[in-house]
Amino acid sequence: MTTHQSDRNTEQPAMRTQPIVSRAAWEAARQQMLVKEEGLTRARDALAAERRRMPWMSVDRAYEFEGPQGKVGLLDLFEGRKQLIVYRAFFEPGVFGWPEHACRGCSLGADQVSHLAHLNARDNTLAYASRAPQADIARLKTRMGWAMPWYTITDSFDADFGVDQWHGHNVFIRDGERVFRTYFINNRGDEAMGTTWSYLDLTPLGRQETWEDSPAGYPQTPPYKWWNWHDNYGAEAASNPKWVEVSDAGEAAFRKRDAVEKP
Repeated sequence: MTTHQSDRNTEQPAMRTQPIVSRAAWEAARQQMLVKEEGLTRARDALAAERRRMPWMSVDRAYEFEGPQGKVGLLDLFEGRKQLIVYRAFFEPGVFGWPEHACRGCSLGADQVSHLAHLNARDNTLAYASRAPQADIARLKTRMGWAMPWYTITDSFDADFGVDQWHGHNVFIRDGERVFRTYFINNRGDEAMGTTWSYLDLTPLGRQETWEDSPAGYPQTPPYKWWNWHDNYGAEAASNPKWVEVSDAGEAAFRKRDAVEKP
């Protein structure tokens, strides 16, 4: 017997709506919630500030990966930048979906990755790593429309950095040719990743903006000024004067409104 959509709907209890109120009452409720949301934002910023003060672990082993052009080391994954985030994605024999697809959860995360140019502009590289051969990785990236660099793990990198059995993001920084591990998240920590801001907040240098609480000597520039169109970072060596003017005016207007709403 076929169950129609209407029949399935009748099997579910009716959803109870929340109270229906006036515009003024709704705005009052929103303001109460906003206080808690702003508290969460401040707490998140404070946590990121603590993360920037985490000790570093020296990576002394010479790990080796397979890339589109052949064998590369961990240092090569930085692509010349200061910081590196490596996400361990499960795409290999034995994983559900192989060989057509990577793990569904890892694929959902890959679909969320924002344009890499903005992350690169703050001296960060995001890379994915799996045990699948490069030919399969290239095929998968083309099929799914993913642009992040993606390498093949060939040694114990996944086991040594806690991602042999489960997904996770490892964060590294380099000082010349010396590489250090600075942070690691997995489980539900991974689900928040994907935006430029979530990645930057995970790194030891952060967003590198002047409002941040960072250790002395860390690189920082005024907020907004470094923002650019993703296809224009390479064309401008410094902030466009017009954009500086526009962003300054916008920030001033926002702060004025904020002061009026919160006397």
